[in-house]
Amino acid sequence: MTKDFGRPPLADANQELVERRLKELRDAGGVQETLRIEWRGKPIQVEVIDMPVNSLYYNPGTHRIRAQRSHDPVLDRGLDEDAFSDKSQDYLHHLLRALPSDPSKRDPDFDALLESLRDFKQNEPGLITRDGILVNGNTRRAALKDLAEPDIRVGVLPSSCTWDDINRVELALQLRKDHRRDYSYINRLLAIEEQLSLGRTHADIAREFRTTARACEQDQWILTTLNDLVERSRTGGAQLRLLDFEDHQEKLKELHRRWVKESASSQEKADLMKESRLTAIILGFSKTDVRLIEPDFKSRYLDNRLPEAVRSQVPAAPAATVAIPGLNRTVRAADPKVAEARALTDSVLRVKAVEAAGENAPLEQVAEAAKTITAVKAAVEEALEPAGKDARVRKRKQAAPDRIVDACHDLEQCVTDLVLSRASRSLDEEIFDEAVLKLRESLHKLAVEAARSIKEPGDGVTWLLDATQKEERA
Repeated sequence: MTKDFGRPPLADANQELVERRLKELRDAGGVQETLRIEWRGKPIQVEVIDMPVNSLYYNPGTHRIRAQRSHDPVLDRGLDEDAFSDKSQDYLHHLLRALPSDPSKRDPDFDALLESLRDFKQNEPGLITRDGILVNGNTRRAALKDLAEPDIRVGVLPSSCTWDDINRVELALQLRKDHRRDYSYINRLLAIEEQLSLGRTHADIAREFRTTARACEQDQWILTTLNDLVERSRTGGAQLRLLDFEDHQEKLKELHRRWVKESASSQEKADLMKESRLTAIILGFSKTDVRLIEPDFKSRYLDNRLPEAVRSQVPAAPAATVAIPGLNRTVRAADPKVAEARALTDSVLRVKAVEAAGENAPLEQVAEAAKTITAVKAAVEEALEPAGKDARVRKRKQAAPDRIVDACHDLEQCVTDLVLSRASRSLDEEIFDEAVLKLRESLHKLAVEAARSIKEPGDGVTWLLDATQKEERA
């Protein structure tokens, strides 16, 4: 159920003004502007009128700034307590103009919208309830308010509108592929989670969000992971926020894909890789750097490079078994390596939370956190160098076998093509014969280099060497 924020102070006055302007519109006759929306599962046309910009209210439940509300915890709580107070509405006005990944900065996209409205005026109408709450067009209203424009064109929802209706209509309008700015990444994840909490299936949500059920499942996994990271970052009064991960979309998606693949063979290796990659993501490493981190990254490359001060903060591995109270039995505990990797991630999360708190945390703690982050980042960067070299070596080792596998696929396709050409009598036999001779020449070269490179040939290489030697003797 969607949160009910109640009615704003000017609700009755807005209702009266809306009814008066709708009546004036109908009395005028002629062709009037309407707006098409999805209303309770059916498309309807709603009438469009002009309303005073300063009489309307921002929607406190809008998905557009759901994650950004946590930028100021005090004002966020104020929104829940009184969403339509001047202070709460001013906070929403600020967030609608702010950069999604850092609400302390102004969003260049908002400035572009501002210039567009200044030069070309309002092209598309917004949408309001009869109480004057903006369902769609919150950002446009913020821009028009900054431009000191007196009026905004808006469609008007039916009088029976509830907060559930507001939520559904806003989401449906935002997901249209038109000129609107997309939701930020985190706000999109939150919108999908909200739909899941209402009991909707991944398939239904995928249709509405114009994506796939698999992508929705991936988004759900990522948001669960991020919520876990936020909770693990809590230290004293400091804590990271979901919006702190706004710029890591592609890295998180790639992490999920690799985690799923690794989990199919080893859950422990998947979790080791996940924790090590999360550490690198938190520290701001690039996608190409994060991609180099394998399950053995921490134990093989990182541990001996971490500063002693950081290693001492990571607890020792737990016991290999855990006793079951009352049963006098033990079970295998979680892999101690995973516990250690998780502890390192937790340590990095906490110092990042202190650093992000800035002036809200003691100065000496912020300075110490910055020092720790610099040291850990330098250690990870140093560890990535040999990890990258080994990755390139592995890639070179796999290159020759991969090319033979690809050639086999081509030969199998060639067999199919020969069968088809025989039926249609379309084979150019001379060109085919030249191609086979080229194949023989290539196999000879392959045999020569294999003999030079492989000291103890297996069955496959032995066959290749024997075949080419017999062909030469013949």
